[in-house]
Amino acid sequence: MSAAVDPLSTIRVAGNSDRSAVALMLARAFADDPATSFIFPDPTERLARLPRLFGLLFDNDELNGQRLVTAGGEAATLWRGPGRTRTGMIEMLLQVWPMLRAFGGALGRGMAVSNAIEAHYPPGDYWYLHIAGCDPAAQGRGLGGAAVRSGIERIAGSGLPTYLETATERNLSFYRALGFDIIGEWTVPKGGPLFWSMMRPA
Repeated sequence: MSAAVDPLSTIRVAGNSDRSAVALMLARAFADDPATSFIFPDPTERLARLPRLFGLLFDNDELNGQRLVTAGGEAATLWRGPGRTRTGMIEMLLQVWPMLRAFGGALGRGMAVSNAIEAHYPPGDYWYLHIAGCDPAAQGRGLGGAAVRSGIERIAGSGLPTYLETATERNLSFYRALGFDIIGEWTVPKGGPLFWSMMRPA
């Protein structure tokens, strides 16, 4: 009988060749997320636009932090390093057309979520777990948790805490088990979803 494989050992740095597969996987992982459902209320449009949106986020986090993925692409985490949480003006200008293509008529709701997220970033230096997702077909195998733990291990030497926000209540126990605590609770204006801010000590 072969020994069980530790999911943590399957995590690697994601390269540009992983872009399409990771974007499609994250689209499936966030298909019913309260934030993406608010941005794209129509499920058909959501299914069509999320891969494009996650592709943009994947590109951005190459320069801003680290991108990790399981060997089979079942789970991934996108991280932003200290001082890189906010999108700079030059980066924003370069993204205008791609963002318009990704959001279409939902740009206003997308900006409402983005602005609310930025307004609730905590002060100080920290690593930001920007995106974490696991393919629904692969959940329950420890892959999502391994992708998060691998990132935490890789940044442990920085001596800095880790921050994230989530709009999915069932994620709270998942992140608590990984050492995160709730530090805030807030709602996106004009009917947007409820979010929880969470921090993991260094």
